[in-house]
Amino acid sequence: METLLAMNPYTLMAIILWTLPWKAWALWLAARRGDIWWFLAMLVISAVGILEIIYIFLIAKQSDKVAVEE
Repeated sequence: METLLAMNPYTLMAIILWTLPWKAWALWLAARRGDIWWFLAMLVISAVGILEIIYIFLIAKQSDKVAVEE
């Protein structure tokens, strides 16, 4: 925690600006699709957008392909 407080404020702002759109998009997508466990995981875990990017481009895309094929 101390390292976050000692971090350059511009770096911290860049991290926040990077993470916020990914988190918003992924949470919206998970809520719309009814993926409650993914929604809760992304809401609680903050990993600089990594978990959100994985959900958007891997998990959601795979499920969409399966739905289209059926």
